Amino acid sequence: MIYPYIKSLHLIFVVTWFAGLFYIPRLFIYHIEAWQKPSPEREILTDQLKLMTKRLWYIITWPSAILCTLFAVWMLILMPSWLQQPWMHVKLGFVLLLFVYHLKCHQIFKQLQRDEVKYTSKFMRIWNEGATLILFAIVFLVILKSAFNWIYGVIGIVVLGILLMLGIRLYKRIRDKNPNA
Repeated sequence: MIYPYIKSLHLIFVVTWFAGLFYIPRLFIYHIEAWQKPSPEREILTDQLKLMTKRLWYIITWPSAILCTLFAVWMLILMPSWLQQPWMHVKLGFVLLLFVYHLKCHQIFKQLQRDEVKYTSKFMRIWNEGATLILFAIVFLVILKSAFNWIYGVIGIVVLGILLMLGIRLYKRIRDKNPNA
């Protein structure tokens, strides 16, 4: 049966897609902070970061998103009954949210490629946690296969989000005390 191979490929591309989505905002942070450096350090850093983000975005993240989606659709063709299950409807909602996050990252990527800095590094640190929250939601839905408990899941995601924000604030305090941290 082909299903286990399709599922394996889907999961591999989920992992690589999320790897890209976890790393790209970190590169955005470095890019934004590089703009605060004096010349010629600023130009050297921003040129290098543009190249790094371009390679990550077009060689890893976009292809992974596309292949992940293709294998997901193939799995749904093989298992159409999943589309009748409430947990799958909630999961697909989170996948849609993931695509919105991905497309917003693409917009930020394009802006930084044009040397348009519209966000602060603090905003990007918070933005960086978006993919984490979506990943938690999707994994729990897939493993537990329960849409009924999605309310508890949303509460858990909100609590996780609050903990992440507190962690970001703590890191900022540490970083303010020791700029090399």
